[in-house]
Amino acid sequence: MGRLFLMSLAPTGTIYSCKHCGTPLAYAHQILSRMFRCKHGKAYLFDKVVNVNAGEKDDRMMTTGLHTVCDIFCVACGSILGWKYVSAFEKDQRYKEGKFILERSKPTYSLLCSHSLLNLLPHETTSYSLTFVDTIFTHSC
Repeated sequence: MGRLFLMSLAPTGTIYSCKHCGTPLAYAHQILSRMFRCKHGKAYLFDKVVNVNAGEKDDRMMTTGLHTVCDIFCVACGSILGWKYVSAFEKDQRYKEGKFILERSKPTYSLLCSHSLLNLLPHETTSYSLTFVDTIFTHSC
């Protein structure tokens, strides 16, 4: 097994992280739309996501037509998080190409406290976090 390199995100604003291991995935300001659906419920369309591995390409029929997608997995724990749009067969759907879907039930988001975060690993950060599944607010600052 190779060495694991995680891309860290600056501790400002709201950060979406893997629900299972806390690996940072994306900033909330990178959400393009909250109006997407997946088989498990709501999903968000992101412009950029980090710390994911892509699976095999697959043609899938979705509500908006046929798309070539690949599932995305957390680079640290391997949990499936959503998918990446590789290509769209419908001309009006091509805006999704290269974009990412994170299923709402998969990530957690954190409002990071700006103090005492320098040089800390993601799982050691002081944060307020709200999980989408439980909607329980925990305070650890």
